[in-house]
Amino acid sequence: MKLRTLAGAIAVAAVLGTSAFAQDKPEIAFVVNGPSDFWKIMEAAVAKAQTELPDVTLSFRYPERADAAIQRRMMDDLVAAGVDAIAVSVVDPPTSTDAINSVASQIPFFTFDSDATQSNRIAYIGSSNVQLGKMAGELMKKAMAGKEGKCMGFVGLPGADNAKERIQGYNEAVAGTGLELIDVRGDDIDQTRARANVDDVLVANPEVNCMVGFYSYNPPRMYEALRDAGKLGDITVVAFDEDPITLGAVKEGSFAGTVVQQPYEWGYQGSKLIAAYLKGDKSGIPADGILIIPGLTLTKDNVEAFQTDFQAKLAGK
Repeated sequence: MKLRTLAGAIAVAAVLGTSAFAQDKPEIAFVVNGPSDFWKIMEAAVAKAQTELPDVTLSFRYPERADAAIQRRMMDDLVAAGVDAIAVSVVDPPTSTDAINSVASQIPFFTFDSDATQSNRIAYIGSSNVQLGKMAGELMKKAMAGKEGKCMGFVGLPGADNAKERIQGYNEAVAGTGLELIDVRGDDIDQTRARANVDDVLVANPEVNCMVGFYSYNPPRMYEALRDAGKLGDITVVAFDEDPITLGAVKEGSFAGTVVQQPYEWGYQGSKLIAAYLKGDKSGIPADGILIIPGLTLTKDNVEAFQTDFQAKLAGK
C-alpha cells in the first residue's frame, strides 16, 4: 500500500508532466464515506489482500469529512492521477450519480457499503441493508418481548442508501408489533452531534423506551449518553456494527445486541474481484451486479467469540 499522499502524488505528476501513478502495476483505490473507525477492519483486509496480489497496488482513502462534494473531488483527483479502478462507499447517491457516471466512463467503477443503483457502476460489494434492518427489527422484537415501544433511531447520513434501506428493513420487521420508530436523527457523521442527538432525546422525549443506532459510531455515543444519564438498562438498545464500546455493551447486557456487517470481506473479496476484472476476468461479477456479504446478529451469547476473531483480523492474522 502506497503511503504517499494524493496531493503529493499529484504535485509530482505536475513536475514530471506525467501521472505520478504511472507504473507497471495497476492501482485500485478504495474511497470510504467519512473518517470513521468502522473502516479500520476493511483497511486491514485490503492490506491482507495486498500481500496476495503482488501485481496490483491497493490504496485506501479517507475523506476529511462525510461530504458528497469532497468525495466527488477525490474521485476526480484519483482519475486525473491515473488510478486504474475505483471502489466507493457513496455518500449521497442521488446527487452523485452524474459524477459517478463521469468516472465510470473512464475507469472501472465499483461501490461498496452504500450503493448507487442508478449509476453505471459495475458491481456493488457489501450487505443487503434491507436484510440488516430486518435483523435489527427481529432483535428488537425479541428483546422487547411483546412490550409496546416508542423507539428513536440515530444515523449518520439519512439520505444514503444504506441508511434508508436499514430503516426500511427495520420497519418491515416490527410492523404490527406495537414497536414504533417515531423518528430518526441524523448527524452527518459528526461525533459531537451524534452524542448531542441522544442527549436531546433523553430530555425531550421521556416516552422513548427503545433506541436503534444505525451507523457504527451511533451506539457508542448512545452508550455514553445513557450511562451519563443513569439510564443504561432502562432503554432497550439495538446496535449496528462492531465498535469496541458496542461489543462491550452487548457483553455486559446493557445493549440487547448488535447487527454486524462483514467489512473485512468487502475489502478482501472486493480487492480480489476488482484485480481479476482488470486482468479481463469478469466471471466473479454477478449477473445482477450485486455481491452480497451476509451480516451476523451478535448477542451476549456469541459476542466474545466474534470479538476474538475480529481482533485477530484487525491485527493482520
